[in-house]
Amino acid sequence: MSIVPEIQSLHADMQRWRRQIHQHPETAYEETATAQLIVELLQNVGIEVHQGLAKTGIVGVLRRGNGSNSIALRADMDALNIQEQNRFDHASRNSGKMHACGHDGHCAMLLGAANYLAKHGCFDGTVYFIFQPAEECRAGALQMIDEGLFEQFPAQRVFGMHNFPDVPVGHFAVKTGAMMASFDCFEITLKGQATHAAMPHLGNDVLVAAAHLVTQLQTIVSRRIDPADAAVVSVTQIHGGNTWNALPDSAVMRGTFRSFNNAVREQLECGIRHFAESTAKSFRVHADIRFNPENPGYPVTLNSPEETTSAIRAATAVAGIDCVNLTPTPSMGAEDFAFMLQQKPGCYIWIGNGNIQGNCLLHNPNYDFNDEILPLGAAYWVKLVENELPR
Repeated sequence: MSIVPEIQSLHADMQRWRRQIHQHPETAYEETATAQLIVELLQNVGIEVHQGLAKTGIVGVLRRGNGSNSIALRADMDALNIQEQNRFDHASRNSGKMHACGHDGHCAMLLGAANYLAKHGCFDGTVYFIFQPAEECRAGALQMIDEGLFEQFPAQRVFGMHNFPDVPVGHFAVKTGAMMASFDCFEITLKGQATHAAMPHLGNDVLVAAAHLVTQLQTIVSRRIDPADAAVVSVTQIHGGNTWNALPDSAVMRGTFRSFNNAVREQLECGIRHFAESTAKSFRVHADIRFNPENPGYPVTLNSPEETTSAIRAATAVAGIDCVNLTPTPSMGAEDFAFMLQQKPGCYIWIGNGNIQGNCLLHNPNYDFNDEILPLGAAYWVKLVENELPR
């Protein structure tokens, strides 16, 4: 690895910032303490700070020279509604909330890069440091965009980074095209005629209809989608009835569907609607179907070719070519950075978190960000800026 001493010397500071954020996790649009810490740290090194986009969002602005080129670097700030099970000193102090996805580390790495660039940065142009709220299912990126993010801070390109336990420590993974899947939710309410459980013939059983619909939905991917296109439909909830001896008059089914292709995304939605309506009809019940009833769906995270080349160049410079996987398998997880990539060309890269603590994965109550990789992530951001905004 090639990390300049000034960035390596920030390791202890980045660890301290990261663990402070981890101890005080805040969920979507409530990241006030996190935002306050970030603002203070940016202002302490003379970076111009703007607040208020998407409630708690922050944009730091750093200019050097007379160049007109600009680049945006984004980190997400929010935690998850998960009760942490770790017992180390920096475990969550906010009951029921936890940084189980490593956003604490993302903030610390970008803060480290901002600190170095403010003091030692050798570049010509403008860097926008975006600290975004509400990535987890609440589309904070879209909210910032709708409130004028790129009108107020007109970056030409935008870059994001996420830690990944499946990628070894010291390594990166990135490719052109789809890195993360689209994400959409569905809610199907089946309405029938309630009846005594001993007299099912007098009603219309929504629970039997729901059971059949679960199996029907699983045929969408296996029989309606080209086998060369990856997709998944998952039923994650079924709610109906509240007693032993009565068939209810309604049942609610919820789930998600994901793909790496926007055309496939539309096929999945059409298939879910078709099977819900046809299954309901065959059981003489009614189906109310809603897609993304509470939050917007996330599009596919698509890396543009030129910006992916830029990311590879920076990652190779700090980690070495043998430590940059250029053909990673895309993840069926989703990422609202995709909204930013719809607005600007850019690239989303994975940095290896390593299989620490028994191969613990993201969104797990035992997860913790690996502090060992903080200097590497900061060095990647710095090299990206210096490469793309050369003096």
